[in-house]
Amino acid sequence: MADIADLRTKTDDQLNAELIELKREQFNLRFQAATNQLEAPSRIREVRRTIAQIKTLQNERAAKAAAAKA
Repeated sequence: MADIADLRTKTDDQLNAELIELKREQFNLRFQAATNQLEAPSRIREVRRTIAQIKTLQNERAAKAAAAKA
């Protein structure tokens, strides 16, 4: 699971790339769960939480940029 401190050090482009990769993994995990081929059910939760952390970090950066503009 990605640590929030590690995510904070990444650039916006790196975060977007990781977000895309995690969404792809989440999609694959959903299919594995539907076909009863899922080996690590806890991975679904980890991926979902990491996606949420990335989105939160992106929103924080966008709010900070908007505040700096105003």
